[in-house]
Amino acid sequence: MLNKVILIGRLGKDAEKREASSGTSVATFSVATDEVVKKNGKKETHTEWHRIVAFGKLADQCAEYLKKGRLVYIEGKLRTRSYEDKQGNNRYITEVYADLVKFLDKPEAIENEESEENEEVPF
Repeated sequence: MLNKVILIGRLGKDAEKREASSGTSVATFSVATDEVVKKNGKKETHTEWHRIVAFGKLADQCAEYLKKGRLVYIEGKLRTRSYEDKQGNNRYITEVYADLVKFLDKPEAIENEESEENEEVPF
């Protein structure tokens, strides 16, 4: 059996980190992926949102570097869990438990430093 997810998308907001009762870091964030389809001769974009969960050192890195709008590559597995909402109803949520996250954009601080270094200096 195989349970593997591969996504490339952009963050909808900054990654959020918390600590589990076991002391393990847990980061959560949402990633949007786009699919362009032709419908009646016109191109339409369908956006799908995915909830991502990372643990341990990976969670720490995600919380530090993943900001809204950043492009990321994610490998992981699907997990569905249930919870009870405020009204007492059982709800289900499907998440991607990340095994690998690659940052495809440079962090802003690095981009700013490089752009300053590469600016033309008038003589």
